[in-house]
Amino acid sequence: MSAISRAHSLVGSNPDGRPENDFYPTPRIGTTSILDVEKFTNNIWEPACGDGAMSKVLEEYGYSVISTDLEPRGYGCEMNFLLSNTLLADSIVTNPPFRIMQEFAEHALNLGCKKLALLGKLAFLEGQERTEWLGKSPFKAAYVFRKRLSLYRNGVKMKNSGMIAFAWYVWEVGHKSEPVIRWI
Repeated sequence: MSAISRAHSLVGSNPDGRPENDFYPTPRIGTTSILDVEKFTNNIWEPACGDGAMSKVLEEYGYSVISTDLEPRGYGCEMNFLLSNTLLADSIVTNPPFRIMQEFAEHALNLGCKKLALLGKLAFLEGQERTEWLGKSPFKAAYVFRKRLSLYRNGVKMKNSGMIAFAWYVWEVGHKSEPVIRWI
């Protein structure tokens, strides 16, 4: 089964007992941090826009943003990114579902995305198969947060929750040298 096929079977399912299509809005600092270190084309696609938290910050920074999401959450258009066959912008910046982050990256690159930035758990760097895939992809950088981000399920703040090590992962077509790891 291909990575994309696995992802299609996972979207909407809850194998670990978690709510279907987990929703963790990105705090403002989560988005501004990548914009401080990377530049994107003017048009950006945010394919997991949720309530628009990230899209709104991107727009504040002057980007034209196409916002879509698998589920309607009051912002953007309803669309399943993994079933899309058309690239809507040269750059994609998003906080994808963690368990299918690699599938998001593969699909974006297969669509012809020129620059991709995905917010994900630091643990994304682990694993022999993933390491091999990253080595074959135009993986440019991992920007690791110095201070842990708090992302809350459904945006509901809860005591003693939401603290996980995160990083921004960036791919750029044409990048051939070793990826860098930097702290932000």
